[in-house]
Amino acid sequence: MEPSIANAGWRFDNSYARLPAPLFTPEEPTRVRAPRLVVLNAPLAIDLGLDAGLLEAGAMVFTGNELPPGAEPIAQAYAGHQFGHFTNLGDGRAILLGEQITPAGHRFDLQLKGSGRTRYSRGGDGRAALGPMLREYVISEALHALGIPTTRSLAVAATGETVMRERPLPGAVLTRVASSHIRVGTFQYARALGDRGLLEPLLGHAIGRHDPELAAAGSDTVDGNAAAFFAAVLERQAALIARWMLVGFVHGVMNTDNMAVSGETIDYGPCAFLDVYDPATVFSSIDAHGRYAYGNQPAIAQWNLARLAECLLPLVPGAGEAALERMQSLLATFPGRYEHHFLTGARDKLGLATAEDGDAALVGSLLGKMHEAGADFTATFAGLTALIAAGGPSAMPEPAHPEPAGPDLATVLGDWLDAWRARLARQPGATADVVRRMRRANPVVIPRNHRVEEALAAAEAGDLTAFERLVEVVREPFVETPRNEPYRGGPPPGCGPYRTFCGT
Repeated sequence: MEPSIANAGWRFDNSYARLPAPLFTPEEPTRVRAPRLVVLNAPLAIDLGLDAGLLEAGAMVFTGNELPPGAEPIAQAYAGHQFGHFTNLGDGRAILLGEQITPAGHRFDLQLKGSGRTRYSRGGDGRAALGPMLREYVISEALHALGIPTTRSLAVAATGETVMRERPLPGAVLTRVASSHIRVGTFQYARALGDRGLLEPLLGHAIGRHDPELAAAGSDTVDGNAAAFFAAVLERQAALIARWMLVGFVHGVMNTDNMAVSGETIDYGPCAFLDVYDPATVFSSIDAHGRYAYGNQPAIAQWNLARLAECLLPLVPGAGEAALERMQSLLATFPGRYEHHFLTGARDKLGLATAEDGDAALVGSLLGKMHEAGADFTATFAGLTALIAAGGPSAMPEPAHPEPAGPDLATVLGDWLDAWRARLARQPGATADVVRRMRRANPVVIPRNHRVEEALAAAEAGDLTAFERLVEVVREPFVETPRNEPYRGGPPPGCGPYRTFCGT
């Protein structure tokens, strides 16, 4: 390794690799022919305590041809319900290098995605294509800028090799950063082996990574913390899914192996954002029955959490029936927790600083009218913000960033605007306060699907200009600028239904 890259600030620990061996296997990345750095996330590198300038020459590291000092590469084992069907899985094309310790003492996994075959590849080639890796980069940066917990991408590097999918594609490796890669499926794997000697250390490790206060303030045993850990994961997921719904994000493949106990968005595959608001929206080409449709995401999250509860049952103190009732009662709180987070966020989107009993109905009526009219999700809320900023809810200017030939706010919302106007009048504060609240909650730009596709197609052809411009735009989602003006509108007329692919 070049001395400069070795001195880039790596501070690795490998606590997951100290867990019992069935939870992982040591693996080495497969060397590639012609490593080339495509994009480096310099702000993230700095946050991790790494020297972004030195990492510009880090293509060998970001493809796995060389290992940073202190790395102990492993592939993690896990299981999962994929579209409702249980199977054993594992990192079939990803290798965890280790855990970078930041200058502030925080711990983050660094994982190479697309780094070659492992024990868990199940006949796959272990590789990744450039387009899907760049999609994960831009969408995860967008969610981060929107304030939504997410894994992030430190780098994408080209391999100089071809990946065969439906057609030949340029190969790439993504370096993913996560609070951890512990999934609901990780616990399912340990439980499927029927080994309490795996479940206990896995739970203790997860608590240490994400809920250390439980060990400090709760029971002295891992068993005593199992239910409290489940409650913490449940709360994080309720908040996460609500945030997805509030910006129109569709994950696309909410298998249990794609739900992280950290509460971060993980495993970006056939993900996309709503244009037209419709709860039945499905983008993924493999979700034929709409299991993971936009409107199903809260219910699927609860279903996934039920699988986690089943895994943790042996570690919940008390007789079997008592432990089951305890976990069931916790699981039953999910809808209320989700609704609390969603309604709190929806109030912000409508500029509501106080709470009234009728607020849920007001929000539901708005969404119903949007659905009926086929209104654009992001543009509608941005238009409401612009309406207030232009002179209050009694003003009716032309809508900001309408869909081509689409209805304006008065046509879409009708008498709902009167109800909203009356609701705002009942709360204290000035109009400027309402505007500030709405501008913090309503993005003017998201990674529109047609813009993402344009950027990825150009990148695959060797031109990163559109991709780099899109990344810059989505990193400032709440502010109107001349630069992002072309990115505010939805798809041009004549676009058919949008479909996404996992890219695996």
